[in-house]
This record gives sequence, C-alpha cells and structure tokens, in this order.
Amino acid sequence: MMKLPPLRALPMFEAVARLNSFSKAADELAVSQSAVSHQIKALETYLGEPLFQRSGRYLTLTDEGRTFQESVTSALLQIERASETLLGAPTSRLRLAVFSSFCVRWLIPRLPSLQRAHSQIDLALEMTSTSPQLSDRVADCFITINTSARAFSYDLLYRERLFPICSRPYWRQIRETLGLPEDPADSRPLTPAEIARFPLLSTYSIYDREAGDWDTWFQVAGESRPARSRIQHFSHMLMALEGARFHQGIALTNDYMLSEDPDTEDVVRLPCHSLITGDSFYFAHKTSRRNEPALRAVRRWLIEQAIASGLRPAVEPPSTGHTGPALHP
Repeated sequence: MMKLPPLRALPMFEAVARLNSFSKAADELAVSQSAVSHQIKALETYLGEPLFQRSGRYLTLTDEGRTFQESVTSALLQIERASETLLGAPTSRLRLAVFSSFCVRWLIPRLPSLQRAHSQIDLALEMTSTSPQLSDRVADCFITINTSARAFSYDLLYRERLFPICSRPYWRQIRETLGLPEDPADSRPLTPAEIARFPLLSTYSIYDREAGDWDTWFQVAGESRPARSRIQHFSHMLMALEGARFHQGIALTNDYMLSEDPDTEDVVRLPCHSLITGDSFYFAHKTSRRNEPALRAVRRWLIEQAIASGLRPAVEPPSTGHTGPALHP
C-alpha cells in the first residue's frame, strides 16, 4: 500500500512555491488564503519538516522545501500530461528553455517548419542568457551546454567554433589596406598580426573576461594578442555581430549566428583559422519522459534541422538514452 502525503495539499504547495506567496496561490486556485495555510501546515506536519521560511512579509523555501518542490512539480506535470493524453487533448504544450542567441539567430527562423510538420505542438520558448537550470520547474526540454544532470538524456546539436567576420564594406577596407583580391576565397590566409591592425569586436560572455575570445583566438595560432590592438567590448555575441554588420571592425562569431542567407549576404567570413571553444550544444530532456510524443517529435525535428543547416554532421550518432558525459563522442 502506497504511503502518500495529504494529496489535496500538493497542488497548493506547488502554487505557493512557484508564486512565492500564499495569497497569490489562493487567488490562482480560487480558495481562501486560510485554506492554503491550513493545507501547507498539514503537509509540513506530515513530513516533519518546515517547507517555508517566513520572515515578516517575505516567504522563501527551505532546503527541504526546494528538494520537495522539484519532485512534486515533476509528479504533478506527469499527472497533467497523462490526463491530457486520455482526454485526447488536441494540442501538446512544451516549454523549451534556450540560449537567447541560439533562439533568435537559429531557432526562431525555423519554427514555421516545426509548425507545418507538427501543428499540434504548442512550443513556448523561454530565453536564457546562461545555460538554463535543468528542472521541470524551468521547462520541459532544453538547449544547453550542461550535461551534468544524470536524470536527463542529451542529443548533440552543435560543437561551437568561432571565426572572424566583418561587413562587406569593411572587407573592402581590409583588402585595400593589405592589397588582397576581392574574393575572400581567393585570398591567402590572413595572419594574426594583420587581423590585429583592425578594431577587434569582443564578446565578454564567451569566456567571461574582457577580450577573452580574441586572446584565445591568438593563442591557437601560438601568438599573443598585440598590446596595440584596439578592442571594442560587447556583453553579448548578438551585439558584436551587429557591430560588425555596421562596419565597426572584426568580430568572432559562430555557425548558428550566420545560419540564414540574409545574414551571410551582409558579412564576409575572413580567411583565418577557427577557434574551437569546447562548448557543445545539446537538446536535453528528462529520460523518464523520453516516450512522450511531443518531446520525441521536437527532438527529432531539432536533430534534422541541425543536420540540414550544417551545425551537426549527418554521421553524428543519435542519443542512445544514456545520460550525462557518456554521450560525448
């Protein structure tokens, strides 16, 4: 016989933990605040642990509360999805947490393809500036560089490399200065010293230090960035790319940032070496949810799009259901 906590209290606990408020949870659930308080107290009595810390008007989860929230939220979501399946729900809603640059430059332009192929899927995008926390509280699935959560399965989408680009008018300026042919494909490789003669647009967030991207790019060639080089700093790669498009200098960018034809028409990839950052982008979802039709459809579609756009080689093996670093080839 299963030993379960007071079941009526679980949706109330989930709402309070998510909204960080007894009154907001009561409004959402259309019950009185005293009813919510009573159920939370009964749940804490049953568990023998305080789930919330109350300090005046402020409410926070205890360590035990955060652990319990993770499991309760996941269980309630699974119950909701199972019910929708039996009820024949016409749509399947999925929350996908994804890096802002990957979302804006690669994913959003391809969403019409997903909508045509799987009109029943309602995909809600949650953009993040850093690798998202892998939790059902955050999203149902993720595009992440973090593969440490053992309860998740991972499918490789892209191994990041950075390469120098500039606008077409700026390329003319570089050609005139260095005496190069018009077509970059016909040009000899540019040396790091030649690149350093022009303003370098740097993205702080790649290596979390000023000029870290360009310093590493020079190190790959066995050189140090010249002290005389001019650096313009940006916090995000999207900003550095725009700076390059508006003729401000040379930026380091990656493949997914230039995955659409209109993007490649505005900029020129310079004949230089690339920098492998060591970051790999994965589609991640809880292994226990691997048979859900919507998740399977989105996973398959993302892998197909990554291959079609050249981010992932066609020979890259699909996920075998293993989790964490074991999936790294």
